[in-house]
Amino acid sequence: MKNIMAGLQQTNSEKILLSWVRQSTRNYPQVNVINFTTSWSDGLALNALIHSHRPDLFDWNSVVCQQSATQRLEHAFNIAKYQLGIEKLLDPEDVATTYPDKKSILMYVTSLFQVLPQQVSIEAIQEVEMLPRPSKVTREEHFQLHHQMHYSQQITVSLAQGYERTPSSPKPRFKSYAYTQAAYVTTSDPTRSPLPSQHLETPDDIGRSSMETEVTLDSYQTALEEVLSWLLSAEDTLQAQGEISNDVEEVKEQFHTHEGYMMDLTSHQGRVGNVLQLGSQLIGTGKLSEDEETEVQEQMNLLNSRWECLRVASMEKQSNLHKVLMDLQNQQLKELNDWLTKTEERTRKMEKEPLGPDIEDLKRQVQQHKVLQEDLEQEQVRVNSLTHMVVVVDESGGDQATAALEEQLKVLGDRWANICRWTEDRWVLLQDILLKWQRFTEEQCLFSAWLSEKEDALNKIHTTGFKDQSEMLSSLQKLAVLKTDLEKKKQTMDKLCSLNQDLLSTLKNTLVAQKMEAWLDNFAQRWDNLVQKLEKSSAQISQAVPTTQPSLTQTTVMETVTMVTTREQILVKHAQEELPPPPPQKKRQIIVDSEIRKRLDVDITELHSWITRSEAVLQSPEFAIYRKEGNFSDLKEKVNVGYALNFMYFPKFCCL
Repeated sequence: MKNIMAGLQQTNSEKILLSWVRQSTRNYPQVNVINFTTSWSDGLALNALIHSHRPDLFDWNSVVCQQSATQRLEHAFNIAKYQLGIEKLLDPEDVATTYPDKKSILMYVTSLFQVLPQQVSIEAIQEVEMLPRPSKVTREEHFQLHHQMHYSQQITVSLAQGYERTPSSPKPRFKSYAYTQAAYVTTSDPTRSPLPSQHLETPDDIGRSSMETEVTLDSYQTALEEVLSWLLSAEDTLQAQGEISNDVEEVKEQFHTHEGYMMDLTSHQGRVGNVLQLGSQLIGTGKLSEDEETEVQEQMNLLNSRWECLRVASMEKQSNLHKVLMDLQNQQLKELNDWLTKTEERTRKMEKEPLGPDIEDLKRQVQQHKVLQEDLEQEQVRVNSLTHMVVVVDESGGDQATAALEEQLKVLGDRWANICRWTEDRWVLLQDILLKWQRFTEEQCLFSAWLSEKEDALNKIHTTGFKDQSEMLSSLQKLAVLKTDLEKKKQTMDKLCSLNQDLLSTLKNTLVAQKMEAWLDNFAQRWDNLVQKLEKSSAQISQAVPTTQPSLTQTTVMETVTMVTTREQILVKHAQEELPPPPPQKKRQIIVDSEIRKRLDVDITELHSWITRSEAVLQSPEFAIYRKEGNFSDLKEKVNVGYALNFMYFPKFCCL
């Protein structure tokens, strides 16, 4: 310590030691060391001092969680002994008192100073210089004062996440409660104040004091003027605080400001006592004239009277502040409780209402839910206002009073968290259903428009009364295109069925299920009608073909719709019931190969049959007549008709 002092301004060792402690524990909000007595009673200061230099020795949070000051002190002493080599010079019971022995604390902290890093800044020392001077109150007076005190406790409601979401879910936008406590030394009764009235000392006290210090009238007058100047400033400060507000946040600010003012009074009460003591000593010396003695007596009475008035006024102001604050806070609690009750009933009604049964109703429910979210965001302001509730209780009944308030806050916090959780979950569900419904509706509209287009196209195809063979050929080509489009569009029907099942599994609404089943049935019926009409049109065209090729016509035209009809039956069956899972890949390939082989055999047979019939036509007498006459136009049309009738057949063969 001597080495530290050599490079600093001249000051005493106690201030340097206090500066070192405050500088070391600056990052610990639970610790505020202002002396070497009461600041060490709870054991946090010792643990923080060690942890600031050796954080590897223990976990700070585990120390904070300990309920007993004795346990924390025992922990610090053991760490210092076994890790730093400092003997256990004190017992936890001796330190965990209202007013521990200052010399013992200084001795132990000095031991820590010798083994831990010893950096002390000029700023830290200047900060100690600015600390209020401690009151000269004996241990006995402090013990009596402690039993006269009341305490206010600030119930700190720190906001935490109401719940956790899965990675796919949006972030929660609302919060709920967690609870901590912080104690303040204040009082709820202005007649029982932590600022004791100053009393004149007894003759024995005066005798002992006069032996220690020789009091002069000048020193007394100087001290009196300083105290009166401060007292006047304190009175002005109290007057400047103004009227108590009606806004809860402003009242909280006023309450905390006034508590700081009360602490300032506490730090200066010793100066008032010192002046009264000096006046008593001065009168006791007998060196004053009668007029001087009377004047000193009047000054002492005036000082004591002004101090008493200031003390009572400040305590009355604190009591009024707390009363107004508690009324406003209780009003907030009631308003929050009423709002929660109303919102819980509101959410129950929303939950009972089925989703749908159409997309417009669902959009209305989404907008309704957005209104609920906005109401929650507005109510969050009141919840945030309840984050720091202040209640003043007697020391004897403090636990019961704070426990009741904590229980009330916990119940409200749980209810708030449940509403927030339900709101978030409901929002995710609504967004999921709305997205799936929109996809289904889009596919439904597109498929319906496609069916209408194909129905119109089929209605425009002529099946009778052909003017010539080219018109018949054009109709056959259009039928072939329709047949190909039907084959390709089958996947869309499968997709609609899949979207429908996905939506219904999420929605779970009977009315919606019936509605969508009706839509799918309508699509299946229109699909069936389209296929049947295509088949009928093909049959009508086959009847219009010249009788020279009846067998060929019937075979090829009917084959145009055979595959369409077969696949349409599979489509309708798939729309009504779910298909079984597909067999293993290898086995399925064998089945497909077998089907292709059968179709290939049939196609080859039909091709040979067509070639044979074509050869017969070419060798017919009618063909010989055309050849002799040199007129091939009619014959060419007959051959083209036979080719066109197989136009829809050969592409299928080629694809094999």
